[in-house]
Amino acid sequence: MANKDSTAGTITVALVLCIVCSVIVSAAAVMLKPAQVANKQLDFKRNILAAAGLLDSQKSVEEQFSQITTRLVSLESGTFTDGDPDGFDPLVAAKDPSQSRSLSSAEDLAKISRLEEVSEVYLVEKDGSIDKVILPIRGYGLWSTLYGFLALEADMKTVVGIGFYQHGETPGLGGEVDNPSWKAGWVGKEMFDSNGDVAVNIVKGKAPEDSDHEIDGLSGATLTSKGVSNLVRFWLSDVAFGKFLTNLKEGEA
Repeated sequence: MANKDSTAGTITVALVLCIVCSVIVSAAAVMLKPAQVANKQLDFKRNILAAAGLLDSQKSVEEQFSQITTRLVSLESGTFTDGDPDGFDPLVAAKDPSQSRSLSSAEDLAKISRLEEVSEVYLVEKDGSIDKVILPIRGYGLWSTLYGFLALEADMKTVVGIGFYQHGETPGLGGEVDNPSWKAGWVGKEMFDSNGDVAVNIVKGKAPEDSDHEIDGLSGATLTSKGVSNLVRFWLSDVAFGKFLTNLKEGEA
């Protein structure tokens, strides 16, 4: 029998402690996973509501989200498609060659490489018609892929709000995409010009006060600003949600 003060005894005690700790950590991870998934889904819904200007801290997220309808959209045809959005994940679909396609360099303004064939949209309806549409958007900035939402009015061109729920941009620089003041500068801007072409652009420095399409640049974060401008332009183009927005405006979706 090994002496408890011997090297073998010390190693035995250490191994036992490691095993016990591993079991405890593994059990905790398994037990906490449902709560983590639920919290992630809640935060996802909270960000959709915030982008649409509907988040009320005095009410539960689930109660508020009941006014939003989730639908699946074929990006190729720009029309609603049959299918249950529950459990569907566009990000997972984008990684599956059977549910996505590779983007050419000319198409891939957002630098995401692959685009899902079907994506989700979130609708706010009022008096039987669509009042707002919230689009999931993503694209590369300086250091990371930014994931967020862009909400448009019923005219399918005027911004209600924008927000990013995940990114790895530099705090104080590119990370200012989270700054409420900067996000407020998007509200009321028109994403398309009179010809229906995507016209939004994040400029370097301050945007002209009378501009309908230009957004203030992020100070000291030129590449992040360019990345956000590109990803928004990508998702509004006919490669992504452009056809859908046109069809929705004309009542043909």
